[in-house]
Amino acid sequence: MALRLVQVNFKARDDAVLGRFWAEALGWEVSSEGPGVSNVEPVGFTGPDPVAVCVDVVTVPDPETVRYRAHLDLATNSEAHQAELVARLVKLGATPADIGQGDVPWTVLADPEGNLFCVLEPRPIYQDSGPIAAVVVNCADPRAMARFWSGAMDWTLHEVSDDLARLRSAKGVGPYLEFVRTPSANAACGRVHLDLRPYRGDDQAAEVARLRTLGATDADVGQGDVPWVCLADTEGNEFCVLTPG
Repeated sequence: MALRLVQVNFKARDDAVLGRFWAEALGWEVSSEGPGVSNVEPVGFTGPDPVAVCVDVVTVPDPETVRYRAHLDLATNSEAHQAELVARLVKLGATPADIGQGDVPWTVLADPEGNLFCVLEPRPIYQDSGPIAAVVVNCADPRAMARFWSGAMDWTLHEVSDDLARLRSAKGVGPYLEFVRTPSANAACGRVHLDLRPYRGDDQAAEVARLRTLGATDADVGQGDVPWVCLADTEGNEFCVLTPG
């Protein structure tokens, strides 16, 4: 039994508008599985496939009340590419953001609904990640997050220290999942959380029970009667376990 990170979920005021932004930002396409939901995936993508972590944008009545700690880091392959990407994203509606980062080689932006993300300078580790270099979660204890999330998923733990835990699909493709020690983990909250999916033929309830033994707790985010299960990790980061597929 195992779980995979298959998508990040954005809560939005207008899923269509925000979905179009992220589709254009990533060079992907956008579709909709139903009212209020925009699905952003690589062109021709058939998932789940670890080569990409997709983006689901969901309209909710009051997204400002959502307080998650995850954000996206985007990859570039040269300084010129980084500058071009930042300029293009600003034209699409992103805005520069100052979160006290100081003089750093990456650029912090906010999407049209205020969700923070970073456009990284070229780094060798991300050259084969696709447009998303990493899904980043601010945390207090990366070592504890490494223990929980490496047990929760079948992804490989590549690095762990007091400041950073880094995981990636065992197939060695797609973006990384990174837990970064942040002095004030709640200081820059956003509206992005993780969605995990069991493999086809596995049992969702058994996976949820296994996560609870690792320290996960049930989370009520007003989801009501839905086919997925909302949980929180050992630092309170909410995530969802979808149906197998």
